[in-house]
Amino acid sequence: MAALITEAQFMGFVLPPVIRELIVARNKVRDHYASSALSFTLDGNLVGDLGEALAADLFGIKLIARNRTGIDGYAPDGRSVQVKASGTKRGPAFRMVDTRAQHLLFFHLDMDACTAQLLINGPEEIALAVLKVPWTGQRMVSVPQIRAVDARVPEELRLQPAGRHQVR
Repeated sequence: MAALITEAQFMGFVLPPVIRELIVARNKVRDHYASSALSFTLDGNLVGDLGEALAADLFGIKLIARNRTGIDGYAPDGRSVQVKASGTKRGPAFRMVDTRAQHLLFFHLDMDACTAQLLINGPEEIALAVLKVPWTGQRMVSVPQIRAVDARVPEELRLQPAGRHQVR
């Protein structure tokens, strides 16, 4: 797969063909039933899995089985990684967990355009610092907050795209 990745701070790219086909099929069903109250929203589990697939493809993340809450995989340099994704215009949501990842990737998927943006590529602790502690349940970091956090990430702390992807 030759995904195009920009070097822009908020990396935008076209979704890989296999994921794009899924989104296009969903959009056709939604459009067919446009006069109904049905939205055919892709659920959080599927969107999260799409985010993890993007992280594996784009950054070479080795995904692990769901046996460790808070860590989705490991970067080629050994850092633990939490991957979050949203198909809405909302930011990433966090739960209190015992194990935190060293790094966070958060993708926003635009289901209509079949594109995605990487809104943060940096240490998870920086993103969590904007949340008031302690909390219970789930807390969300807004998109403006997560972009502001990403803007403070030094370049040397970012994960680099895997070599097999074309960078423009």
